[in-house]
Amino acid sequence: MGSNLVGGRVATPTTPLRCAVFISGSGSGMEALVNAQRSRRLPHETVLVVSNKANVPGLERASRLGLPSLVVEHRRNGENISREEHELEILKGLADHDVELIVLAGYMRLLSPVFLNEWHHRVVNIHPSLLPHFPGGHAHRDVLSSKTSITGCTVHLVDEGMDTGAVLAQRAVPVFESDDEISLSDRVKVEEHRLYPDVLTWIAEGRVHLTEEGVHVQDETDRFVC
Repeated sequence: MGSNLVGGRVATPTTPLRCAVFISGSGSGMEALVNAQRSRRLPHETVLVVSNKANVPGLERASRLGLPSLVVEHRRNGENISREEHELEILKGLADHDVELIVLAGYMRLLSPVFLNEWHHRVVNIHPSLLPHFPGGHAHRDVLSSKTSITGCTVHLVDEGMDTGAVLAQRAVPVFESDDEISLSDRVKVEEHRLYPDVLTWIAEGRVHLTEEGVHVQDETDRFVC
């Protein structure tokens, strides 16, 4: 297997790719992913939930799902810890659980270049807009302010920028005049929960490669909707 293989190896339902899901809040996307993995016997499984915040609902969801969790906050004894110390603790937890792929699902913190270099081609994120349009933490607000009639969700590789990594797949969602951030978010989440397990399956099956021309997904011609 070449170094351009996203995910690092080819997996199967009996030897699934071991994923850590990173969250910062509700964990609804993590729960939907785990339910899809378990009900559909996919070639990837969640073995660890990582949060940069304590006492968030996503940790309760992880507990109900019987998943181990790791909380590494940014402050300790009333003081901020360094980014290096924060990420070293996470890296140790990933190693302890033999994690192979990092799946960001509402993780509201940028990973450092040092961290990403160690996990090259093995960190993915889902964002609630059709990137490169409306990156950042307020996508739904920005979509509504723009008066656009279409939005969606994007699964992409993670690089050093904010939502700037190579796009793997997208799904479109209409924007209605009656929408507010909650109604739009709810409709986009439906597509997020459908798309993420599928893209992770492509990765686990060894079908996603980086080439000089960009990302190539073998035998998948309907990755993009715009």
